[in-house]
Amino acid sequence: MTQRISTRNARFQLLETLLTNRTKRGRAGQFLVQGVRPISMAVEHGWQVDTLLYDVEHRLSDWARGLLHDVDAEHVAMSPELLAELAEKPVGETELLAVVRMPADDLNRVPVPADFLGVVLDRPGQPGNVGSIVRSADAFGAHGVIVTGHAADPYDPRAVRATTGSLFAVPVVRAPSHREVLEWVDERRAAGVPVTVVATDEDGDADVAHTDLTGPVLLLVGNETVGLTRAWREAADVVASIPMGGSASSLNAANAASVVLYEARRQRGAASAG
Repeated sequence: MTQRISTRNARFQLLETLLTNRTKRGRAGQFLVQGVRPISMAVEHGWQVDTLLYDVEHRLSDWARGLLHDVDAEHVAMSPELLAELAEKPVGETELLAVVRMPADDLNRVPVPADFLGVVLDRPGQPGNVGSIVRSADAFGAHGVIVTGHAADPYDPRAVRATTGSLFAVPVVRAPSHREVLEWVDERRAAGVPVTVVATDEDGDADVAHTDLTGPVLLLVGNETVGLTRAWREAADVVASIPMGGSASSLNAANAASVVLYEARRQRGAASAG
């Protein structure tokens, strides 16, 4: 049975909280996803789609009709004006949105093979930066992204959009603090994977290009304004810096993470070629 929403009723307001209210989004365990690629990747990677919201007044594309036919989810037919509000786009530009279930924040969702490459984001403040780093992690072959501390929400619509679908391909896990992550690292080491924790900092001890990133590595990226906490910095086995010229004093978190992820990919490619 298809539900219809044409007014700002209680159901619409509940959907709107997934867009605007982090606390209620977390309690519901759901978030909104828009766009052909992100929704398709959520389905492809087996994420649970609870609801599909679609434009009731316009003919749907073959892609949207296929999803409504193939995906076992609740269907909600909406007026284009209300759908546009949820999509935060002009009326008529969105034909379908998905309400997707959040996975558990379990560090064991992140695989740790012998060539492990992971990223920790320490208290990132900007959802867009979180999303951009997840996208870079996917592009450069990382196995997972961990967000620690009081941080921007990876399920914030701005973060989800910035991943362009990579959120569904790379495990992203939230952890309360460094303690839980370091316990997890110790367990992986005890299991035979010698993970090296590499922090990035403008006052690092070594140029990142001269830091060995070919083994199993967990990269640390700090807050955009204040960098890494003392606890994370002290936990690092190596603190690496990115050499810079010009007048810029630093890179933002997303740019710094992308540079170091690329360097890790470059080193690993060179090692395998040699």
